[in-house]
Amino acid sequence: MPDAPTIASIPDEVLVRRARDRDPAAREELFLRHRDDAFRTAYRLLGDEHDALDAVQESLLKAFRRLDEFDGRGGFRFWLLRIVVNTALDQGRRRKRSKAVALEVDPTSGTPDDDPSRGLSRADLRRSLDEALAKLSPALRATFVMFAEAGLTYKEIAEAQEVPIGTVMSRINAARRKLQETLDWDRLKGLD
Repeated sequence: MPDAPTIASIPDEVLVRRARDRDPAAREELFLRHRDDAFRTAYRLLGDEHDALDAVQESLLKAFRRLDEFDGRGGFRFWLLRIVVNTALDQGRRRKRSKAVALEVDPTSGTPDDDPSRGLSRADLRRSLDEALAKLSPALRATFVMFAEAGLTYKEIAEAQEVPIGTVMSRINAARRKLQETLDWDRLKGLD
C-alpha cells in the first residue's frame, strides 16, 4: 500500500481548497511555504524588519479572510505577493516613511561568513542598495522589488499592478537606471 502524501508534497491548489474548508494544517503549510518570499518583498519595500513583519501578518490575514476570492490564476504565491505589495505600500504611505532603508543582513538569507571584511563589504553594498531603493518612487520601487526580489514575471507584475506589460518593462528599466546612477554617484562621493 503506497504511503499517503505528506502535506509538504501537496500542491498549493489542493491546500487552498482545504484552507477554504478551514483546515488549519493547510493554512499553516501555505503560510510556511510563502512567508519568506512575503517577508523579503515587504522588507525591500519598507526597509524595516518590524514593519515588514507587520505587513506580512496583515497580508496573510487578508489572504485567508479573502480566500474565496482567489480564482487560481497565477497561483497562490503570486496572489499572496500581490496582497503583500499592496499592503506594504499602503503601510508605507500611512507611516510616511521618513527614514532611508536601514540595510542589515536579511534575516531570512545567507549563512555566516568567516571573513569579516567580506561581511562589511556586503553590508555596505546592502545599505547602499537599500538607500538607493528608498529614493525610487513607490511605483518604480514596487515594480522593481516584485521583479528582482519576488521573481515575478513581467506578465504577473502587469496583472498585479493592473498596467500593460510595456509599463512594467519601462518601470524596471527606469528603476535599474536610477539605481545605477545613485550607486555610481555614491561611489564617486566616496572617492573624495
